[in-house]
Amino acid sequence: MKNVLVIYYSQSGQLKEIAQQISLPFLNSNEINVTFYNIETVKKFPFPWDNDSFFGAFPETFKQIPSEIVAPKQEILQTKFDLVLLHYQVWYLSPSIPINSFLKSTFAQQILNDVPVVTISGSRNMWALAQEKVKVLLKDANAHLVGNIALTDRNINLISVITIVNWMFTGTKNRTYGFLPLPGVSAAEIASSSKFGKIILPYLIKNDYSGMQAELVANGAVEFRWFLISMDKKANKMFKIWSGLILKNPAKRKTLLKVFKGYLFAAIWILSPIVHLIETILFPIRYFSILKQKKYFQGVN
Repeated sequence: MKNVLVIYYSQSGQLKEIAQQISLPFLNSNEINVTFYNIETVKKFPFPWDNDSFFGAFPETFKQIPSEIVAPKQEILQTKFDLVLLHYQVWYLSPSIPINSFLKSTFAQQILNDVPVVTISGSRNMWALAQEKVKVLLKDANAHLVGNIALTDRNINLISVITIVNWMFTGTKNRTYGFLPLPGVSAAEIASSSKFGKIILPYLIKNDYSGMQAELVANGAVEFRWFLISMDKKANKMFKIWSGLILKNPAKRKTLLKVFKGYLFAAIWILSPIVHLIETILFPIRYFSILKQKKYFQGVN
């Protein structure tokens, strides 16, 4: 009997639904025992978000400052797992505070030590550098990253900004303005994500994950948009400056967060289209470099 731990933190319920779908093949197998672990922080994060909470979470999220989490059940701490499916949200180009807090906890050191891990992210579209940060945290916990699935909102970048923001601040997943597409990972993609569990299952049974990531990628597990990688890298540099500035000036925190909000608006609506245009123009020149990036970010090394 193989023991599988499904870890997730979900505000809207989307990531919980993804976790349930991907784990279906394991639940339907007589050879697998599945345990679900919903990460809880002592400090709760609201959904829908309010303005102060959303922007107030930025500095600590980006700097990966952990928050206290509720201890997992003893059953989880006492079980040696054969595989962990780690589902996480991306906040401000970083793993969410609850996921970061878990990965930096003594609980993670105990649960993940010498255990194969498949990471599964649900994000708007920029997930790549958040995954790099998760890789570091997994290495610190002595876990073995054997697979990655990155599910995203596949709508046009600026369209998804409008629809996701509406969802986050109203708590209602609907067609913004009555005609824009639904936000988040599509219902069809979530429903079909059980195929990833089917791919993972035989590798788990034989305890050999060689070739698994290539098979996952061949079945659409990792979306790669080259210009988003460029924006991700540029935004990380700016977020590093902004988060450091805010944390070093606690007396001016509210004012600086308001200024950061203005910067973020300009970055999304003015700078990101410019970056996209430049990347499109440079695409033929950078073609082989982009292919190299694609291979790297779709892999697990």
